[in-house]
Amino acid sequence: MIDFRKLTGEDYDRFQEFLPLCHGRGCEYSFVNLSIWGRQKAAFLDGFLVLFSQFGRNSVYPFPLGKGDAKPILDAIIQDARMRGIPCRISSMTEADCRLLEALYPGQFRFHADRDHYDYVYPTQALADLTGKRYQSKRNFANRFHANYPDAQFLPLDSATEDMARQLVDRWCEEKLAADPLADFLMERTALDRAFRNREALGLEGLVLVNEGQCVAMTMGSRLSHDTFDIHFEKAISGYDGAYAAINRGFARYLQEKYPEVIFLNREDDMGIEGLRKAKLSYHPDHLVEKYWARLWEADDEH
Repeated sequence: MIDFRKLTGEDYDRFQEFLPLCHGRGCEYSFVNLSIWGRQKAAFLDGFLVLFSQFGRNSVYPFPLGKGDAKPILDAIIQDARMRGIPCRISSMTEADCRLLEALYPGQFRFHADRDHYDYVYPTQALADLTGKRYQSKRNFANRFHANYPDAQFLPLDSATEDMARQLVDRWCEEKLAADPLADFLMERTALDRAFRNREALGLEGLVLVNEGQCVAMTMGSRLSHDTFDIHFEKAISGYDGAYAAINRGFARYLQEKYPEVIFLNREDDMGIEGLRKAKLSYHPDHLVEKYWARLWEADDEH
């Protein structure tokens, strides 16, 4: 079997070598997401980054990243799945990945579009400016917040503001559970806790929106590729009309000023949640990162 192991801060620099290969790919290849969500492991194999992700009962192998002949790496993945006694599912594929997989293994894989996990990618400038008729409602929301709370200010998410941000997350979760007592936020709370605890080691950056000493909104993200920043979390508490629009615009402006080469913001997927999909589409993405997954059709599978 492939010697997969949990990524640690010591792997960060080595992982960065693969950053140029993440261009145009989804948030599954974020070092942060691989470190904080679910049970995810990695291996560096013959110049390739090979991943193994487990969420609940599902296990997948995101398409490997590297330069050169991918066939030996894919052969190793297929053999690893067989030795583990699990279906070989290769995920997070682009159309080019699908074509390559089919060319290397003609007729052996069944391919599927993964619409619920398409990423939404926006121009940084558009979210920073919110100009034009298409952004009028978002601009109005953000402006209304600042009109109602003229003393509110953006502060960097750091050791001085982290406790406030954690308190906001606690309150946000309480509000969500009050609205839906059967909701399960354990995985997200675990991911947030890991993000806070390892914020500096993971290269996470963020902002908090503070009014009268209370954090009313926060956001956190990291670099996904040279020109793309990945927004991992964005939270706001109720009672502050326009807080989400304000923190969204504020962080886009912060990134635009600090990293002028970052021209896109990846705001990740909608998980098939209707309300979340509507909200993400309302910000008019530049494009969606289309993703596909495939399962190896073994000889003993039913036809």
